[in-house]
Amino acid sequence: MSTRGTPDTIVLIHGLWLTARSWEDWQRRYEERGYTVLAPSWPGMEAEVEALNADPRPIAGITIDGVIDHYEKLIRSLDRPPIIMGHSFGGIFMQVLLDRGVGAAGVGVASAAVRGVLDVPLSQIRSVSSALSPFKKGQAVSLSPKEFHYAFTNTMSAAESNAIFERYHVPAPTDVLQEGALASLHRNSPTKVDFDRPDRAPLLMIGFGEDHLVPPKVVRSNERKYDDDASLTEYVEYPGRPHFPGAPGWQEVADASLEWAERASASGPDHLPS
Repeated sequence: MSTRGTPDTIVLIHGLWLTARSWEDWQRRYEERGYTVLAPSWPGMEAEVEALNADPRPIAGITIDGVIDHYEKLIRSLDRPPIIMGHSFGGIFMQVLLDRGVGAAGVGVASAAVRGVLDVPLSQIRSVSSALSPFKKGQAVSLSPKEFHYAFTNTMSAAESNAIFERYHVPAPTDVLQEGALASLHRNSPTKVDFDRPDRAPLLMIGFGEDHLVPPKVVRSNERKYDDDASLTEYVEYPGRPHFPGAPGWQEVADASLEWAERASASGPDHLPS
């Protein structure tokens, strides 16, 4: 396996209540720029959105370790380190993958927080409360269109939000959400990273100004946990944007994310062991 050369591949990791379909605009744009773009859904979520809504049973057994191991195996099979972008809970997976030493650069798009970030705003609790009940452990839980509007598309009209809901929403595995929500209570949480790791690939964390599900305060606090003397990290915020990555104006975020990752990976060391 080669560890040299600029990245020619981008790996996109989706978040909860979505599948890889949520990246479809970003994927098309990056492919038009000549990149190979890999956007697999989490293992167990490979079916289309419509099929997963009709039968969510494959979603119920998903775990954080299983998802991260799946993406790590994919990334280590590549000829050179890719750029890894993760949205929402996918941003947690991206951070853990960088901590495991894979990737040329990472971008967290409205990334949820890894273990050790204690900011939990009320809007975030409201957004996920339906899936946090201990009685729903091991299940796949849907959002209502109203809940989705609040969590993902709050800057858009109800009609616009409902169209996005119909195309992209799927149930979420409660075990993944609960593992993430309780991470700081468990020393060996699967979302734990070493914030002082000296050889981590460059990391960009992006906050969206009107995000209810992962408010910018959370993303900013996550980025500040990293030791800037040990590795390159940066925080950028886009005002007026909701949580959904394909909301109007997504092109600006997608282009800036890629341009940052290209610059950062070109100046940093290789991070994918052979």
